[in-house]
Amino acid sequence: MVWAEPGRHRSPGPAGPRGPMIDVLAIANYRSLLRLVLPMGRLTVITGANGSGKSNLYRALRLLAETGRGGVVRAVAREGGLQSTLWAGPEELSRRMRAGDVGVQGGPRSRTVRLRLGFVGADFGYSIALGLPAPSSSAFALDPEIKHEAIWAGPVARSSSLLVERKGPVVRSREGREWRVIAGELSAGDSLFDQTAHPAALPEVHHLRQSIRRWRFYDQLRTDREAPARQPQLGTRTEVLHHDGRDLAAALQTVREIGDREALERTIADAFPGSGLEVVARDDGRFAIELRQEGLLRPLRAAELSDGTLRFLLWTAALLTPRPPSLMVINEPETSLHPDLIPPLARLLVRAARDARVWVVTHSAPLAAALQASEACRTIELAKELGATQAVGQRSLDEPPWRWPDT
Repeated sequence: MVWAEPGRHRSPGPAGPRGPMIDVLAIANYRSLLRLVLPMGRLTVITGANGSGKSNLYRALRLLAETGRGGVVRAVAREGGLQSTLWAGPEELSRRMRAGDVGVQGGPRSRTVRLRLGFVGADFGYSIALGLPAPSSSAFALDPEIKHEAIWAGPVARSSSLLVERKGPVVRSREGREWRVIAGELSAGDSLFDQTAHPAALPEVHHLRQSIRRWRFYDQLRTDREAPARQPQLGTRTEVLHHDGRDLAAALQTVREIGDREALERTIADAFPGSGLEVVARDDGRFAIELRQEGLLRPLRAAELSDGTLRFLLWTAALLTPRPPSLMVINEPETSLHPDLIPPLARLLVRAARDARVWVVTHSAPLAAALQASEACRTIELAKELGATQAVGQRSLDEPPWRWPDT
């Protein structure tokens, strides 16, 4: 790790063309996530029973990603507003509550309620806090506001390591031992990334925004009978599969031409022994996929494939992307897959983790077990205690170092 001289800016360290890896994720007061600080491995597997908070963790990470895309406040609104996303339990779960000596009860709050999200990478850390506006007669009095943002150097936010800080509408940047105001009227709904990410003036902000924008999420790949992936689509070079898989044929052909063609062929042979995949470019510019299987006299078109076969091809295109992201988050990839496809899927995920941080949220014990065989894998099992999501076996001393910079 490269450290900055206290009180001075530093340029991002070498982290490859995709941006820095994320080492720690922190969430507070988001639905069942009262307080969660998690280490991130190169390949991280999230498991747990139904209702343990896996979906909340996935959604919180998606919400954090919206900071780099200018849509975090709108994303909170789509979830029902800030009040519906905030932790609904008491401010603290005391030892007596956890031991069952007393019932769960609230009381006067000692701190203002904030939804907090943050992470630390190899170079910088970032956090954001959202809250409600001051009481007013406005019809928009329940609109969430960004109250605080911070970017710091090193693994823990300290006053000496802060580089950029936003309090309310004011954004300031450290210059030597002094602070300079760089924005004084930032909208309560705009992140500092929206207005201050100039690559020359504030390289830290630009660097982090570009990294966050490279995060990739897959949880809506369609395999139904009307799925776009089943129909021929206009072909154009596609380095990143669309989140619903509509450009599957073009993405597979792109892997074949400028990506790892051998890995693609090995993956198909691994999942479907004796089969061959073809991408057909039609005269009208549309691409279609055909899977030739042993014993059949003609190849099967995408419209004829089973949901599981098509889904595996979608995962193949997504995970063999020629442009790996800094973070790829995959929700329940085992859905509709035959058990025989779980081991090839696990090998595909392990391979993808060579080039990106990969998070896999799964209900599948066989998939989790197959991934855990990799030395790169870190498993986090979630469970609930008094309504709050906990990482099983992680005590306070086991947590990665973390401090919210505005508390």
